[in-house]
Amino acid sequence: MLLELRVENYAVIDNVTVEFAAGLNLLTGETGAGKSILIDALALLLGDRASTEVVRHGTEKAVVSAVFEAESKAHAVLQENGIDTDEEQLILRREIAAGGKGRVFINNQPATVAVLRQLAPHLAVIHAQNESVLAFDAASRLGLLDTFAGSELAPTAEAFDVWNQIRHRIGELECDERDRVRRLDLWSFQRREIAAANLHAGEDARLEAEKRVLANSQRILSSAMGAYDALYEGSMSASALIRSAGKQLEELARYDEKFCESLTQLDSARITIEDIGQTLRDYAGNIETAPERLAEVEDRLAALDRLKRKYGPTLDDIIALGAELERKLNEIENKDEVLRGLRGTLALAAERYLEAARSLSRHRYQAARKLEKQVESEVNELAMKARFKVEVSGGDEDANWTANGFDAVAYLISANPGEPLGPVETIASGGELSRVMLALKTTVEGGLSAHTPYTRPQSGVGQRTFVFDEIDSGIGGRAAEAVGRKLKQLAVNQQVLCVTHLPQIASFADQHHLIEKKETSSGRTKTSVRALRAEERTRELARMISGAKLTDISIRHAEQMLKANR
Repeated sequence: MLLELRVENYAVIDNVTVEFAAGLNLLTGETGAGKSILIDALALLLGDRASTEVVRHGTEKAVVSAVFEAESKAHAVLQENGIDTDEEQLILRREIAAGGKGRVFINNQPATVAVLRQLAPHLAVIHAQNESVLAFDAASRLGLLDTFAGSELAPTAEAFDVWNQIRHRIGELECDERDRVRRLDLWSFQRREIAAANLHAGEDARLEAEKRVLANSQRILSSAMGAYDALYEGSMSASALIRSAGKQLEELARYDEKFCESLTQLDSARITIEDIGQTLRDYAGNIETAPERLAEVEDRLAALDRLKRKYGPTLDDIIALGAELERKLNEIENKDEVLRGLRGTLALAAERYLEAARSLSRHRYQAARKLEKQVESEVNELAMKARFKVEVSGGDEDANWTANGFDAVAYLISANPGEPLGPVETIASGGELSRVMLALKTTVEGGLSAHTPYTRPQSGVGQRTFVFDEIDSGIGGRAAEAVGRKLKQLAVNQQVLCVTHLPQIASFADQHHLIEKKETSSGRTKTSVRALRAEERTRELARMISGAKLTDISIRHAEQMLKANR
């Protein structure tokens, strides 16, 4: 749930902080006051693309921040991205610099826009002005039904991936002769070049280490022998000094036994030092000053670098490519036998895919029947007498196969009794389209489910934020009142933010914010937002009813609306 939204130097907004609560939060104001600007600012925190044009003229950067009530799924996203979480609140901040650079912070830790997009589904859903199913492509229409159905897509996607890979391998083997010969020549050349290199895993790292030693052999020999002399060989070496100290301790131990333990420790230190000295001497004895070997190592490393540039960033990648080329060439040489085996495997993979996809399709058909009944009921509560249908189509021919199955979904409506069903985007008017979209969204995303009853959460706990930006487009009168009641109903289970021009909708608000645009003494335009008290709400509704000039009639009408919808 959104608790607070702060916007600084964004478009016509200088500095605005808005506190929201559970229930229905309404935003009203004159046209052009900046209502939709607040929604656009919130969208930035949900991962929308930023533009430097939103930075207020004369300022260096725009800053948008928000405080959300924390939610378990959001915590999981943060943990996956290595961001510390707070059990109670989630703080998002995004900066857009006038020069084009931007920064993102989550709980005051640097993050990315990609993480904001991962968080967005668990925080808020924005339905923009004039949004409709007309904007849905085939994948989005199918996704809407799958969201409602709770479809398990992974088995179908995995089966499709297996089938598709085998199909591509068969296609490679069945390509035309000229292309086959061209591929054969290329693969043969690449395999020979890789095989001739006689590569070994980790060889480049070992050669780099040897090169460092060979290139610095004199310095290494000098350091090793210097350390050996200091520890073991010289008259003033550590070993000699410890031996001398040991004799003195032996004399002390004859008179005081407490030095016996110190003598043992000193002797252990001497043995350790002498062991290190022996190791240094042996190491120095094995150091070669061999320019010929250094040249060989450098030539080998240069050859490995050339192969890396051609075939892969690492030696392991090149070795793996060599094995893959060997497999492909063997397949081509034994083309007929391999094809027979692959076609058999393909048939089995197709059966597994069809089994998963048909099961998914049956699940969708069942969910579609439930969805259409629930949406039709929702639509008819919005002052419409309509029939609504979710049509699932698509044959199981392999031409229709995708990772999401073979189904296609359309949303059909008959907005008037006796009229045939047709696609929502072509049949419904603007006002009808707004109501159908509200019914669809509240059904699919507002807590209703195809297979489990919805459990009402405690106020504010575990709620997402639903934002409706002028969903009242094209409606009025009785339909507007019905939309207000539906938003109020949705706000029982979810937090709702709504930008509206209609007093019928605004009268249902649990919390009413007025957005005003004024000209400052310096000649700049400034937008402000404030929560309205009870008497101020009456005057704002009266303004929405009658315009700039308030009348006694409009004030009484506003009072009646507020009383009726309290």
